[in-house]
Amino acid sequence: MRVHPTTGISLLALAATVLISPPPSFAASQLQVPSARPIVRQALDYLRDSEEQTIGDQIALCEVPAPPFGEVARGEAYRERFEAIGLADVRIDGEGNVLGKIGSGEPLVVLSAHLDTVFPAATDVTVRRDGSLLIGPGIGDDCRGLAVVLAVARAMRGLEIEPLGTIVFVGTVGEEGPGDLRGVKRLFFETLAGQVDYFISVDGAGRSITHAAVGSNRYEVTFSGPGGHSYGAFGMPNPIHALGRAIAKIAEFPSLSDPKTTFSVGIVEGGTSVNSIAFETTMTVDLRSENPRVLAELDTLFRAAMNEAQAEEIARWGSAVDLRVDIVSIGVRPASDQSISAPIVRAALAAAEELGFEAPTGASSTDSNLPMSLGIPAVTIDGGGTGSGSHSLDERFDTTDSHLGTQWALLLALTLAGIGVP
Repeated sequence: MRVHPTTGISLLALAATVLISPPPSFAASQLQVPSARPIVRQALDYLRDSEEQTIGDQIALCEVPAPPFGEVARGEAYRERFEAIGLADVRIDGEGNVLGKIGSGEPLVVLSAHLDTVFPAATDVTVRRDGSLLIGPGIGDDCRGLAVVLAVARAMRGLEIEPLGTIVFVGTVGEEGPGDLRGVKRLFFETLAGQVDYFISVDGAGRSITHAAVGSNRYEVTFSGPGGHSYGAFGMPNPIHALGRAIAKIAEFPSLSDPKTTFSVGIVEGGTSVNSIAFETTMTVDLRSENPRVLAELDTLFRAAMNEAQAEEIARWGSAVDLRVDIVSIGVRPASDQSISAPIVRAALAAAEELGFEAPTGASSTDSNLPMSLGIPAVTIDGGGTGSGSHSLDERFDTTDSHLGTQWALLLALTLAGIGVP
């Protein structure tokens, strides 16, 4: 079971202690995108005209390294920008998330992007520009999202737009793989526990909506025994042979396409020499589905398969020598099949339509996984422009019409939070 890194309490137990109140009444038929309001039109024009400043923030933030578990410098740069804009209650929480807000009423809407990248600390993060094209690691995922969140905050402060509710602007840590969503887990279980009514994540390039969450359970599985000489000790259970049995069982799991459900052994390690029975061998396993029930069933199947592999290797030799199997959770991203007809999804679609484009919907693994799994309405939207090569050193972001992504984030946030000025 996954344990919270600071409290030592299981995430399931933490979730049970968080009182999730239903969001304010928000029927799909009552959606009102405030694009006709004069002040909102001014904000949309401002975002279009100041897109070059948004791109400048995107480049500058991307050139501050933010490797996994090393987001401190970028987080500090983000905090400084929040303070310069004039957001209220600017702070960095105990996990490294950066927060600031506008407004003090209800509902509370979080507009978020993630600070971390997949690249190690020594990576050259210089961004190159070639006309409309930006090239550099993380330039789209998620430096674009960070710049969009900043631009929305800047437009609202500059034009003195006060929401009826509260918009909390956030830069999260730990969104990428090894981070295991540690930023949003802290956000929902501690920093803003029980307060969030709607959650918007801006992540990457394009104009699409993530309305459902692909969940993943990740494990490190270790088979171990005393080991010995490959000839002299032959006849004892072999951890690598047991691992092979386990991998073969995983490879034969049923394949589902609806909902799409996947399984993969990603890393295999162990052994000391060709003429030795290994004393230990380890593999990492990734299980995924957008349906939480199916993911739970796959998880049960996986655990049974590991125990069967252990038992079969012991039975093969009838030896009294011990063979252990240890299954350790190394990541939990909860699944959710939030409906495409959910009001927050309808709001995102309506805001896109107001801006003149259609936004395709789909499932993915993002910061929104966590709030969706808690029953809190959440979507992840793209940040505009077009991108390619995500998670590569030559990641690219084309800034052509990228202002549409910034305008989209503003419209969606104000649709959910309401607007309190003419």
